[in-house]
This record gives sequence, structure tokens and C-alpha cells, in this order.
Amino acid sequence: MENQEITPKQIMLNYGLMLGFASVLISVALYAMGKTYEPHWSVGVISTMITVAVIILGIKKIKEINNGFLSLSEALKTGLGIALISGLILVAYNLIFVTFIEPEYFARMLEVQQQKMIEMYPNFSDEQLEASLEMSKKMSGPMINSAIIIIGSLFLGFIISLIGGLIMKKTDEEITSI
Repeated sequence: MENQEITPKQIMLNYGLMLGFASVLISVALYAMGKTYEPHWSVGVISTMITVAVIILGIKKIKEINNGFLSLSEALKTGLGIALISGLILVAYNLIFVTFIEPEYFARMLEVQQQKMIEMYPNFSDEQLEASLEMSKKMSGPMINSAIIIIGSLFLGFIISLIGGLIMKKTDEEITSI
């Protein structure tokens, strides 16, 4: 049997798929529980913890295949690759969700936002409320939503891999300087 070498691309793909499917699983669970429009704050915490864990494990795997060495650029590249793949999976699921599963998603989300605005700002005039809702309408839709998912995923992936990379980095220069 041939001994195949694991490449950084394979690691990014595997961990990105893992994170993407975990994100989809959380979204499906929210939908099944009827919490799509108003999820509990703990869902965000759990999602972030899963994201941190998967990206850090991916970076750790890169360090392993590099015999214990890791540069900051390798950590950033790995973390961003994982985040991009998972973001693309979540975008694909989201497009299916808003097109076929819940076609009224954006209209219902606007209703939820309107209720929250009325509760939070009871002194808003009708004009202010209408202006806020118009802005929300402009910022909703499948393409804007997809862009927000990708940008958010990459931003979080960058922060996690930057911190993880700074903590885990180990280069030849560090060893020779000791």
C-alpha cells in the first residue's frame, strides 16, 4: 500500500467541509426548533466555539505535517482556507434555504426586525421606523446575505488563525537563536 502524503490543501478542504457541515447542522436544528428568526444567544457562542476549535485543529494538523514547524503565514493561509470553504458551504445551504425551504425568509425577517425596533425604540416616529425598514430591505436578499456570510466567515477565520498562529508558530530561526 502506498503511503500518501497529506497536503495543506487536503487539510483545508477536510476541516472546511467539517466546519461547513457543522454550521449547516446548526442552521437545520434552529429551523427544526422554530428558532430561525430569533435564535438564543448561546447558539452564537456555540457556533463560534466550534469555529475556533476546527480552525485551531486544522492549523495544528499543518504544524504536525511540517514536523512541528509553523509560520504565521501558513497558519493564516490554513485558517482562511478553512473559513472560506465553510463559508461557501453555508452560502450554498442558505441559498437553498431561502429559495426552496423558506421562500418568505426575508419578509419574515423584516417583520421580526420591525417588532424589535418598536420594542427597543418606542419613541421612533413612523417616518424613522419606515426609513429603518427601507434600509433593512435594501440590505436583505440572497446576494447581500451571501456576501455577508463569506465576509463574516473570512473575518472570523482571520482573527482565529492570527491568534492561533501567533501562539503556535515555531520557525527554524527560533530554534537556531536559542
